[in-house]
This record gives sequence, structure tokens and C-alpha cells, in this order.
Amino acid sequence: MKTPDIKGLHHAAYRCRDSEETRAFYEDFLELPLVEAFPITTTATGRGANVLHTFYQMADGSCIAFFEAPGQAFEFKTQHDFDLHIALSVDYPTLERMFAKGKDAGIDTRGVSDHGFIHSIYFRDPNGYVVELAAPVGESSGFDAEHAAARLKEWQAR
Repeated sequence: MKTPDIKGLHHAAYRCRDSEETRAFYEDFLELPLVEAFPITTTATGRGANVLHTFYQMADGSCIAFFEAPGQAFEFKTQHDFDLHIALSVDYPTLERMFAKGKDAGIDTRGVSDHGFIHSIYFRDPNGYVVELAAPVGESSGFDAEHAAARLKEWQAR
């Protein structure tokens, strides 16, 4: 299998209702430091804008980012896990600690789910997004490209 030229995730960006409410969840609760925030007043095409872009950094340097765009239409809704979620990698002791922390804080906390190669817990952030914390089982990622290709082919045949 060819090694991809894409090196990793720099950031994934989502809309948020309120930057401070989002900061409290991602920085205070999930413990991801706010590392950048900047207003966007003009788009790349020259249109005026009123947007705040914030970035919360993970240990590997990648970020989850948000756009607060007051007055710009966006349907915030409680997302279903199968529709939209982001999974962040943790070790098992962190998974257990964050599960207890979520329950103690009264945050919508679900799990622990055993997916075979990972154990996962789930939170709902203030914007309605599902955030999964995933702890690998064993030393490897558990991914198997040949198995995945076969399962996809079986799914398509049905």
C-alpha cells in the first residue's frame, strides 16, 4: 500500500453558537488549550465578514477549530453519532478519568463502548456535536486494510 503524502490532520473546523461556551467545554473540560483565535472581517473573495475563528490543540499539534458567525444562518441541532462526530485518541486511564469527569460535571456522557480495537466514550458539546474519546486496545491501531476492503465490498454487494 502506498504511503499517503498527507501527513496528518492540521485542524477540523466546525460552527459554534458561542465562542466562550465552546471554549469552556474544549479547554476547561476536555483540557485542550486555546492556542489561536482571530477575527475574520473579510473573506478571501473580498466580502465582509464578522467571524471569530478559534483553535484548540491536541498533544500531537493538530487542532479542533470553530467559527462563531453571529447573524449568519446555520442550523445547530443535536447530532446523531452516525451523522457527525469527531473521535479523539486517548489512553485508557484518560478514558476512565474523563468518563468520571463528564458524569461528575453533569455533561451528557455515554460509554464505555467496546468496538474490539478501541474502547470509546461519548460527550455532547454545547453546539450539539458528539465528541468521542477513543482508547486503542493493545499496542496497535487495530486497523486492517484488507479486512476493511472486504467488508466494504460485502456491504456494497448487499
